[in-house]
Formats: sequence, C-alpha cells, structure tokens
Amino acid sequence: MYRPPGYAAITPYFVVENAVGFIDFLVNGLGAVEELRSLRPDGKIANVQMQLGGARFMVSETAPDFPPMSAAYYLYVEHADAAMARACEHGAEAVMQVADMPYGDRQGGVRDNWGNLWWISQRLEHRPYSA
Repeated sequence: MYRPPGYAAITPYFVVENAVGFIDFLVNGLGAVEELRSLRPDGKIANVQMQLGGARFMVSETAPDFPPMSAAYYLYVEHADAAMARACEHGAEAVMQVADMPYGDRQGGVRDNWGNLWWISQRLEHRPYSA
C-alpha cells in the first residue's frame, strides 16, 4: 500500500462552512501550515492540505452532499498555556482551563467557531501513558 509521504493511515479531514476562516484559525490560532490548495469552480475550497505538529490533514468547504461535521482533537503542544492563549486570541472559546492532569499532561480545552473541540496538551512526563 502506498501513502504519500507524511500521511498516516488515518488522516483527519475537516468539512466546514467558511473554510477560508477555518484555515485562518488553524494557521494563526494553532500554528498550522498550509501546504497545498485547490479550488472548486465556484471559487470555494475543494481541498487544502495542511500540517500541524507533524500531523497532516485536509480541509474542504461544505457542499450539498457533504454537510459540516465537527469532532474532538487531542493536540500535543510544547507549551499548553501559550497555545491555549493563542487559540483564544483567535476566536476559540475556553471550555476547560489549563491544569496539570493526573495522567501526566498539562491540558486545557477550547471550542473553535466551527464546533470542534481541541484538547491542548503538553506532555509533562517523558514516558508512555499507563493504567
């Protein structure tokens, strides 16, 4: 099986209204990088390939057969407090303030304007999770 370099077997694909605004939030609020953009004949986004912290994913504008879908994402960052502040400065709403968790992460949560939850997590312990 062939996968393009950098893509995992499961690759998140965001389908959102106002994809341009969502991409702006991803770039400015979370630090993502846009790699490739293709447009539909109506000028709206058909597909944007992006990268965030080593993970690749895609974004597209909704269409009649593809309504918006939201989900929850666990985002590992270098500094949870700074990442939370940046996300909120760019329109996300805090749903859980950053705190040290019993499983070894410093974590907070935000909801973006597209209904997605982002669990922003800084791993404090340099070991795998354990039961």
